[in-house]
Amino acid sequence: MSTEAATTDASGAAVTNASTLPAGPDTAAAVADPSQLPAEQIVNGLHDNAVAATTVAETVKGWLVVGGPVVWILLAMSIVALTILLIKLWQFNLPRPEGARAVNRSLSLWHKGETEAAIEQLNTRQTVPAVLLLAMRGMRKGADQTLLREEVQRVASYRLNQLKLLLRPLEVIANLAPLLGLLGTVLGMIEAFQQMESAGSRVDPSILSGGIWQALLTTAVGLAVAIPVVAIHSWLERRVERIAASLNDAVTQVFTHQPKPQQSGKIANAA
Repeated sequence: MSTEAATTDASGAAVTNASTLPAGPDTAAAVADPSQLPAEQIVNGLHDNAVAATTVAETVKGWLVVGGPVVWILLAMSIVALTILLIKLWQFNLPRPEGARAVNRSLSLWHKGETEAAIEQLNTRQTVPAVLLLAMRGMRKGADQTLLREEVQRVASYRLNQLKLLLRPLEVIANLAPLLGLLGTVLGMIEAFQQMESAGSRVDPSILSGGIWQALLTTAVGLAVAIPVVAIHSWLERRVERIAASLNDAVTQVFTHQPKPQQSGKIANAA
């Protein structure tokens, strides 16, 4: 007994835990085998993560219950904004409306007078190349420039409007989300002060504090929805402006470097 006590005092908590194991030849093997410790830690970690996830879910559910209809409306608006964002990311990144590489190659060939090769570089799936293709074909055929410019402007406006599609709902959500949050806060404060009035002289400070944080919750949710939507809307709007500038620059280069029409070339050869 004295030897075991001395060992416990010298080695600390590790031996104290070992003393709780059953005595016998398997005790040393159980203490020396560390393979069980990582497994136990993993199980504990998974349990902690599950508890944390449950806590977060319960917290969000509690916010939805406390916030009332305003928080539910803001949640629906956030889902709509996220859906629009995914659609616009697909629209801007999959077809690549600028088509910068194809446009640069095409303009380089156009400046050299290789109109056929320049036209072959373009396609109608992308915004800038499609409008540029229309301008080049019209110039190559010797179409009337006034009518051609009007047609190019019409097609360019249509293409840009397609890119601007769904940007207005994002702007509306960005403007309405903080206002809805403020409305929920005002309604919550009114309810809190009504409870204080009904309590009379027996006013409990917890009633007021609880009503205030519940009211401010809607403002926090409204700002949490509005801030990223404003940033996304500004980024998408700037992207459309850059595409419009690239489109205007490319079409202007086509009109300022006019190749000879095919028909006039054939007449000159025949002469």
